[in-house]
Amino acid sequence: MAIGKREENMAVEIVKPRIDKRDYKRIVLQNKLQVLLISDPETDKCAASMNVCVGAFSDPEGLEGLAHFLEHMLFYASEKYPEEDSYSKYITENGGSTNAFTSNEDTNYHFEVNADRFDEALDRFAQFFIKPLMSADATTREIKAVDSEHQKNLLSDPWRMNQLQKHLSAQNHPYHKFNTGSWDTLEVKPKERGIDTRKELLNFYEENYSANLMHLVVYSKDTLDKAEQLVRSKFQDIRNTDRDQIRFTGQPCSAEHLQVLVRAVPIKRGHKLKIVWPITPGIRHYKEGPIRYLGHLIGHEGEGSLFYVLKKLGWATSLSAGESEWTYEFSFFKVAIDLTDAGQEHFEDIIGLLFKYIHVLQQPDASKRIFEELSAICETRFHYQDKIRPSDYVVDIAMNMQHYPPEDWLVASSLPSKFNPNVIQSFLKELNPDNIRIFWESTKFEGKTSLTELWYGTAYSTEKVSGDTIKCWMEQAPNGDLRLPAPNVFIPKDLSLKLVSEKTNVPKLLSKSPYSRLWYKPDTAFSSPKAFVKIDFSCPYCGHSPEAEVLTGIFTRLLMDYLNEYAYNAEVAGLYYGINPTNSGFQLTLIGYNDKLRVLLEAVVEKIVKFEVKEDRFSVIKELMTKDYQNFKFQQPYQQVMYYCSLLLQDDTWPWMEQLEVLPPLEVDDLAKFFPLLLGRSFLECYVAGNIEKAEAESMIQYIENAFFKGPQPISKPLFASQHPTNRVVNLGRGVNYLYAAEGLNQNDENSALVHYIQVHRDDFMLNVKLQLFALIAKQPAFHQLRSVEQLGYITVLMKRNDSGVHGMQFIIQSTEKDPKYIDSRVELFLKMFESKLYAMSSDEFKNNVNALIDMKLEKHKNLREESQFYWREIADGTLNFDRRDCEIGALRKLTQKELTDFFDEYIKIGAPRKKALSVRVYGSKHSSEFQAHKNEQIEPNAVQIEDIYSFRRSRPLYGSFKGGAGHVKL
Repeated sequence: MAIGKREENMAVEIVKPRIDKRDYKRIVLQNKLQVLLISDPETDKCAASMNVCVGAFSDPEGLEGLAHFLEHMLFYASEKYPEEDSYSKYITENGGSTNAFTSNEDTNYHFEVNADRFDEALDRFAQFFIKPLMSADATTREIKAVDSEHQKNLLSDPWRMNQLQKHLSAQNHPYHKFNTGSWDTLEVKPKERGIDTRKELLNFYEENYSANLMHLVVYSKDTLDKAEQLVRSKFQDIRNTDRDQIRFTGQPCSAEHLQVLVRAVPIKRGHKLKIVWPITPGIRHYKEGPIRYLGHLIGHEGEGSLFYVLKKLGWATSLSAGESEWTYEFSFFKVAIDLTDAGQEHFEDIIGLLFKYIHVLQQPDASKRIFEELSAICETRFHYQDKIRPSDYVVDIAMNMQHYPPEDWLVASSLPSKFNPNVIQSFLKELNPDNIRIFWESTKFEGKTSLTELWYGTAYSTEKVSGDTIKCWMEQAPNGDLRLPAPNVFIPKDLSLKLVSEKTNVPKLLSKSPYSRLWYKPDTAFSSPKAFVKIDFSCPYCGHSPEAEVLTGIFTRLLMDYLNEYAYNAEVAGLYYGINPTNSGFQLTLIGYNDKLRVLLEAVVEKIVKFEVKEDRFSVIKELMTKDYQNFKFQQPYQQVMYYCSLLLQDDTWPWMEQLEVLPPLEVDDLAKFFPLLLGRSFLECYVAGNIEKAEAESMIQYIENAFFKGPQPISKPLFASQHPTNRVVNLGRGVNYLYAAEGLNQNDENSALVHYIQVHRDDFMLNVKLQLFALIAKQPAFHQLRSVEQLGYITVLMKRNDSGVHGMQFIIQSTEKDPKYIDSRVELFLKMFESKLYAMSSDEFKNNVNALIDMKLEKHKNLREESQFYWREIADGTLNFDRRDCEIGALRKLTQKELTDFFDEYIKIGAPRKKALSVRVYGSKHSSEFQAHKNEQIEPNAVQIEDIYSFRRSRPLYGSFKGGAGHVKL
């Protein structure tokens, strides 16, 4: 009997977190569809996920990608709802989102939507599995979409290396297959063999989509009884053919695929080492948690760990360990290490040190103390987990349902509770030199390989590595003080909730001084023992030059580097921190259990105050940053156009090429001299929220002020009034179409991309909601027309844009087939076509869209992080409209249909008098001839060709900044 099965009508008590107020119930329909019902009266969004236990492993021979292609096709239409794309349109227009994915053994479909629209959304969703229409016309178009998705992945290292691991496995095992599909596998080759892909698609659906192979999770506001009635009425018509779940027995790797060293050439600059062992699937012992235990120790970063030793030697910049790509029949344990240039030269020593650490773990008795510590951390994490988006939650559970017994559907393998040293040792024995697969990626292997992987064209070579050879490496490796981690002092002990004397729904300005401003928001919504702290250091010298920005980046990375072995235990225990550069300085963020948060904060502040530049770590961080800048050109073209768009619009920003140019000559002394200048004058914008009392928040900020600004030799002085940072955005000219075109940075990338941006206004509640409502109404029609019908590209998005309080909207499209100028013309044609639809919209449709947007704005924050990020955006932009959602709801309630169409006529439509448009075009290698031709064409009278970004920025007026008035906000 499979793990996830139970008698159909057996009542089950589902284990849930202590603080979880939701109700759960398992039911099984007459067609054997297993369902988990979740009742949450407090939710604003309802959601559902259907997991079908059929995936890419079931693709017929010679039709690679068929399961993935079917996933795409089910979105189009059904017998009950025959209008193409009506399902996605309904979901989007009612404040929701929908998606799906195909894995090895599963295909998962999911959506969420505003609560009052859930019944019809669920009915439309159910038709995927009852009577979908898969028209011949849609079939051809969607094969192109699948191919476009594949083209997007061709130059992506994670996709390439994953397929290489599959390629080097047994050809008779489905793990070996290519899963995504392409025009070649779904159209060209089947036609050559006389195979009708659509007929095969229908057969695949009929044979595999049986109710007994499906698991459904439904998350709603309704009581469990009402939800049960709803589900039974909508899903009982799914066919049940009692299809046996296909079990793919046997191992993907035979002897010829073990003891192998694979050298591969990646796209991006750098070196990575992946050590992989086929192992017994951890799910078979999920209560004992051997994989979690081993991943915790081998992936540890504290003193005595493998990573700690490799880092001290200057050989590695990151290390992770754990299970990957598992099924109930097979699994892999993977250790992934990012190497420095020096580490690349010490490959054998690194493998030797890994096995030395595994030997440390192979003591007669696995450490009970560490297991109990890990178990306690997991228990606290489970019982105090944050609420997440309903759509994410239902997907997680639906994926668990086929693998675990119903009582553990929420828990899965997250609560290891049975300490069993014998099980741990049996798994450790599998991590041996005779069972190993080593994948070594480096651009240094270019021109030194002899083989090419079929689907992605990855260059590689292989050689055998015997167990005896690895034992020699182990003996020759440096000793290194490898040992088990010390007890974790960051495990929270006090999880009590603080009493909130003064309840407030928005942040309050608690204190203001020449040095800082403190915003405070106690937890009044989540009843969670967690806090969120953000300290933004405004340091004017940071934006002084490209060198200053690069040195700030090195400084923040060095800080994280110095703190790592100490603060890693905090992360393990659920207290996270980050130190990141900004345009005007740097930010410290802490989020997690409040119990030990002050301890970590003081450690970080002390490291900043006593900052010194260590030469060995400086060179490692400099090398890492250099590779990051060099790898910018390998970003996807759609990321490149978004970068250019930001560079064109945002004042006082430096291009990556200039930063890369100034980086090589920088030395330790440059940073040592820069650091006092960076912090010479600063201002702290602070936000403290969650399970922290007012006095604690004030004490925290006072401590930081004392450390930086007080004492005999303060390292910082307050800013002058003239130095407070601003956010300035270029104000585009009315009635003008600005054009900026560039060739793609990676000559091997055929994809082109476009951002068509329409700038509308500076923050204003009524204009905000007009823009938001238009984007809500137009989003799905734009996707359907430009992506589904015209097949311009897999990445096709219409979304709002907000640059420091300056609002607009943008179309983002990436395409292999069409050049950016053509895509731009199709965007304009879409706006022309949509014009008539907008004018013809009925008053009921208008009201429904307004109500959908109001419902979206009424949606409560699900957790402290989400709430804090919302309020921090107001602080960072300087808009400080903490009641924004209420004000915009008020504006929406007053909005008339004529005002919306007037807004469209004035700001959005082709030829609108106040329209401000910017088209940013990146031409891939496939369209390089078009780039040259378009460059020489005469442009239209109302268009401006931007030749130089910085001359353009200097020539345009700027919007006023909301930010910068730190000294003028009254308490």
